[in-house]
Amino acid sequence: MELTTPEPIHVECKRFSSVLSLIGDKWTVMIVLTLTERPRRFNDIKRTIGGISQQMLARTLRALERDGMVARTVHPTVPPQVEYALTALGRSLADPIRELGFWAGTNIAEIESNRLAFDEARDSLPA
Repeated sequence: MELTTPEPIHVECKRFSSVLSLIGDKWTVMIVLTLTERPRRFNDIKRTIGGISQQMLARTLRALERDGMVARTVHPTVPPQVEYALTALGRSLADPIRELGFWAGTNIAEIESNRLAFDEARDSLPA
């Protein structure tokens, strides 16, 4: 008897993968956490996060907007002011991200210790 993955499960995995790749991205995490405080303008987000390129910020904001997690509002001023804010869906993502951050902060010392022990053990093996 041959065991294969049914097609519907495979299709669902592909659908989940596209969402998980976005929400698991470090820039998405930083942007969502930054926008939990309040709506912000592009350069304010860029300054707050630090280290993100203008292109990457624009690309990530566009992806979050496309998925309905961020709302982009253009205010009719001269020059136009654009503001980004989390939608209800985006706010619902912020809590799990904060929990994951808490878990990482709680366990980072143990993880770093495990990495060091692993690397030392690997490096001590004969070539």
